[in-house]
Amino acid sequence: MKTTGKQLIRIGHSPDPDDAFMFYALAKKKIDICGFEVEHVIEDIESLNQRALQGELEVTAVSCHAYAYLADPYIVMRSGASVGDGYGPILVCKGDAPRSPGHDLKNKKIAIPGKLTTAFLVLQLFEKNFAPVFVPFDKILDAVKNGEVDYGLIIHEGQITYEKHGLNKAVDLGVWWHEKTKLPLPLGIDIIRRDLGKETIRDFARLFKTSIQYALTHRREALAYALQYGRGISEDLNDRFVGMYVNDFTLELGIKGEEGFQRLMDEAYQCCMIPRKVLLEFI
Repeated sequence: MKTTGKQLIRIGHSPDPDDAFMFYALAKKKIDICGFEVEHVIEDIESLNQRALQGELEVTAVSCHAYAYLADPYIVMRSGASVGDGYGPILVCKGDAPRSPGHDLKNKKIAIPGKLTTAFLVLQLFEKNFAPVFVPFDKILDAVKNGEVDYGLIIHEGQITYEKHGLNKAVDLGVWWHEKTKLPLPLGIDIIRRDLGKETIRDFARLFKTSIQYALTHRREALAYALQYGRGISEDLNDRFVGMYVNDFTLELGIKGEEGFQRLMDEAYQCCMIPRKVLLEFI
C-alpha cells in the first residue's frame, strides 16, 4: 500500500452505467478529492453485498436488501441511491405474459440475480411460493430463452433490452410497489463504514455528492465514460438507463426516498424475510 499521507477510501461499485456515471468525477479526478486517496473496486452487486458483510470496504454500493444485515457497521449515505419511481426490477418470460402473474408464479422456476438483491426481496413480498434459481445477472436472459427457468428477474440494463431477446414483461415490481405503497422503491444505496469516524464520514459523503453533481452538470462526458460499462448497449439506451437510476433521489434521497426504504425494511421484517427490525440512519 502506498504511503501518501492521504486517507485511503476503497469504494466498491458495480460495473454498470449508472454507477460509473456517479463515480466519473472521482475516477477521472475531475474534482478536488479533499485529502482522500480513492481506490475503485468494481464488482457485481451481489459480490459487493458479500464483501460488505465482511466489512472489507470503507465505502460500497450494496443492495437495500443487504443493508438489513449491515446496519451495525455501516451508515447509509443520502447520495448515491438507485431508486425506481414507479418502475423497477421486472419479471420476463417467453411467449405471452400471463394475465395474473402473481398466481402463475406459484412453484415456477425463476432466475434470481442474487440472494441479497433487493429485486429478490421485493419478488418475495409479491409472491412467496416459487422456486428460485440463482444465476449471474448477465446470464438471466439466456436462462429464460433456453428454457432453463420459467421466468427471469431482471436488473440493470436488461430492464430495457429484454425485448431484443424476444422476451416479454410479466410484471414490473416497481409498478406493483408504487401501487401498493405510493412510495418510490430504493434498490441500491451507497454505505460508509462507521468506524471511519464522524468527520471522515461527513467529509466523504459531501465529496460523493459533489461527484454526482459534477456528472449531472457534465452529463455528456459522464455518459461517454459510463458507456464502456453498458455491455454493448447503444448511446441512446445508455442515456435512458442512466436517466432511470441517476435522478433526483440519487443526488439526495429525500423524505420520500427514505420513507420508501424504511417501508421496504418494515415489510420485510413483518414477513420474516430479514432477521430483525431495521431503523435506518442517514448521513
